[in-house]
Amino acid sequence: MHAFNVYIDESGDEGFQFKEGNRGSSRWFVLSAAVTRTDSDLATVKLVDRVREVLQKAPRSELHFRNLNHGQRLPYLEEVSKARLRTVSVLVHKPSLQSDLYSAKGLLYNYATRLLLERVSWLCRDHRTEKNHKARLIFSNRSNMSYQELCAYLALLKQRNDVRIDWSAVDCQDVLIYEHSKRMGLQIADAVASAIWSGVNPNGYGFTEPRYAEMIRRTVYAYRGSRFGYGVKVLPAELIRDNPPQGTEWLLGEGWR
Repeated sequence: MHAFNVYIDESGDEGFQFKEGNRGSSRWFVLSAAVTRTDSDLATVKLVDRVREVLQKAPRSELHFRNLNHGQRLPYLEEVSKARLRTVSVLVHKPSLQSDLYSAKGLLYNYATRLLLERVSWLCRDHRTEKNHKARLIFSNRSNMSYQELCAYLALLKQRNDVRIDWSAVDCQDVLIYEHSKRMGLQIADAVASAIWSGVNPNGYGFTEPRYAEMIRRTVYAYRGSRFGYGVKVLPAELIRDNPPQGTEWLLGEGWR
């Protein structure tokens, strides 16, 4: 029985070709989930309709965060911040990783998916009302995504003892993949991932924009008052503690730790 819908989308790229001036591959890759309750899902995702009206967009037009200007992004994120949903994001600082371990096709995305589903499963396990309630996983379609490969990877994870996904809380037998434009929930997940990504990934002038992440902080999954490690997971884990890159100081602020 699906008690939750988990919409999953990403921001940034998976490449490791970094160039001076923050050019080339993005320094960060972010994978995010927007989690809604099934019984209130439609009412929740309809926030996209309200944003279209505010921004004077055509009905059913696709909202893509990167195509909006700063002024348009603010009312969008304000609606997300008030919505009945929770968000989980995995932030990967690629320059701190061994590129030879993660540069192969799909490896970085898969590992981020593993970390994301661990935290999504904890969230759904702790907030379900019946033990048989599960979360349905809904991924945004990617040009190089294979449904069969994704399902095979999830099946492989179930066989490993070091994976902390609570399999009783997520349904990996009925995974859905949709075009971003076909599900409003995926457009919300895109806004969440892009908001978090903008807060850590420097633009061509070396600046980040943490305001977006701060706007949706209320939605970020927290456990015993801590969002860090739960609603926000950084890879490598010690990065923020030992050598936080410029522009990530907000992750050390009150309300995140």
